[in-house]
Amino acid sequence: MIGHKRIPSREGGIEIVVEELSKRLVESGDKVEVYNRKGNRKANKDPTFYKNKYYEGIRIITILTINKKSLDALIYSFLATLRAIFGRYDLIHYHALGPSVMIIIPHILKIRTVATIHGLDWQRGKWGTLAKRYLLLGEKIAAKYADEIIVLSKNTYDYFLKTYNRETNYIPNGVVDPIHLEADVIKKKYGLKRNDYFLFLARIVPEKGLHYLIEAYRSLNTDVKLVIAGASSHSDEYFENIKQSAKEDDRIIMTGFVDGKELEELYSNCRAYILPSDIEGMPLSLLEAMSYARKCVVSDIAENIEIIQNKGIVFEKGNVRSLYEQLEKLLKEEDGSSDPGHNPNYDLSSFNWDKITERHRKLYSKTMLIYDSETV
Repeated sequence: MIGHKRIPSREGGIEIVVEELSKRLVESGDKVEVYNRKGNRKANKDPTFYKNKYYEGIRIITILTINKKSLDALIYSFLATLRAIFGRYDLIHYHALGPSVMIIIPHILKIRTVATIHGLDWQRGKWGTLAKRYLLLGEKIAAKYADEIIVLSKNTYDYFLKTYNRETNYIPNGVVDPIHLEADVIKKKYGLKRNDYFLFLARIVPEKGLHYLIEAYRSLNTDVKLVIAGASSHSDEYFENIKQSAKEDDRIIMTGFVDGKELEELYSNCRAYILPSDIEGMPLSLLEAMSYARKCVVSDIAENIEIIQNKGIVFEKGNVRSLYEQLEKLLKEEDGSSDPGHNPNYDLSSFNWDKITERHRKLYSKTMLIYDSETV
């Protein structure tokens, strides 16, 4: 596995996917080696992590890189690939567009590759012109040279078919069973109680649309708080603007990065989870909020609608007025309810990690069968 930052970690959706998939592959009897990017320990669950070569049966290989945002991912994926081509692997699984640029190397050496497209990253507002061109190059290389491509949404499936005439494999992300907790840590740290806050939980980057949410929320006449849980990612100026906007309303609470019990409590007790994204690959945080049976308010982009279907509250992407009206309506409809944030109607049967892992294993086997037939 190449392309994530590091596991175990909740720094982003890719890290969660690599961890959950790799653990289950190992449980199925496969040998999995994961190439971590050396970095900040604060998001790792295990403080002794860098001292260990194995995690949950997964071999961890840590790649040194430089502490420069514009180059660390590129250098990591190049060095990880150079190391991997000597690993005698059956195949190398790349995650995301940027790392997929390196697929050309194992392709030349006739090493089988699978690429998971976690989103059309070049569309994201946080990237400059050069970075967008590099990400688009990764997309083109994956489309041309990856032996198999996995996409997380039907929208991305259609995109690859239309743009590159390339068939891909639609395999969505999964979600683990929730751990329901009463408000304990979050009550002590932030004064939060059950159903007295809206929750935004994601990386604080422009494409997540948090600025729309803050503007809409500040127009609401309500005592329900807004909790913003997440950290910046290559978007320091945007993050500072968000912090300044949050300071202007004492109902807004910024927690920073959260995981473990604090994360579980935030999901368990929120009045509603809100995801106002302009762009998504497949939003794992939305799946997680749904697994906790909490009401969800989402923008009307295809990737959100595909997951929530007709079971959530939807507003027009980028339309602050539309978001405000849906939140206002939600608050009015819930008056007097014993558990106003509860929504038991979601169907998550398509997002079972065990089933999803088995689909990956079948795809890996298909790739190797092609390899065997070509080398007979």
